[in-house]
Amino acid sequence: MTGRITEIKVSQNEAEEEQLLKEGFTPNPVNLNKRAGGDKVHLWYKRGSGAGITKIQVSYNDDMVGSMLTNRYMKVDGDLNAGTGGDSIYLWYAGGSSEYDIPIVDLFVSTEPQGESQLFQFGWERLSCNLNRKSSGSRIYLWVRKEKPAYICDITATADFQGDFQLIMQGYIRVDENINRGAGGKRVFLWYRQHPDSQKALTDLQITTTSCEMEKWQRKHYERVDQDLNAGTTGPPVYLFYSKNQSKSNPPIKNATLVIGKGYSLPYERAGVQVIDKNLNTGNDGATEFLCYYQ
Repeated sequence: MTGRITEIKVSQNEAEEEQLLKEGFTPNPVNLNKRAGGDKVHLWYKRGSGAGITKIQVSYNDDMVGSMLTNRYMKVDGDLNAGTGGDSIYLWYAGGSSEYDIPIVDLFVSTEPQGESQLFQFGWERLSCNLNRKSSGSRIYLWVRKEKPAYICDITATADFQGDFQLIMQGYIRVDENINRGAGGKRVFLWYRQHPDSQKALTDLQITTTSCEMEKWQRKHYERVDQDLNAGTTGPPVYLFYSKNQSKSNPPIKNATLVIGKGYSLPYERAGVQVIDKNLNTGNDGATEFLCYYQ
């Protein structure tokens, strides 16, 4: 492995694979439609000595697209879910030179929770959107590894895509899975940005579903993300609290992601990932989702 990732493409047939080989791209061996039927889809990438890609996002509906277009994200042609009957899923990427832009040097595609949960300890970060979203295939996740260690220094949330443009412009990364998936209500997304200085990092995250829990973390001087993560659903208000007080028991947080289903979160817990045991869809009929983070 040499150089930063500078370009990403997708192939959906053998002719496209042959062309990308001629252009010097490297293939990932995993079929992104594994066990889902549909087209045989592969991810390809190219390395170089330039500035490189610093952020990768996923879209699965048109409302997710506008803020990336206006912030000059590059869309990767090719639906990753082509022919499966699931959501139309596309990758987007961008570079940058701000303090929140850290070049990506490697990509990995996982298909099993037992194996993928070990990747956190080797510096990998997991994108939250299942690339087989709403199809019958394996859960497929894209992972990135950055040029140097990065730590979450800020975290927030939005509802119904309000404020997306400003957050992307400010260097935030969207956690590309709707927290209210299947629950009705508003479409709520978490956002965070990373910095190479561990002294600026968050050190603890907590989820509250009752007023008593909220009071507990407020007494401990935790900060609250103002957006109700259960907004518009039948459930109680759900809030995210965070702290920046570092200690041996609360080291800097490197990355965060969402997992869907209690069974899927168990391998993460065994691998040392902090899984917050509070369903983000408490009190409604949405998907069982958990926020997890790695320190």
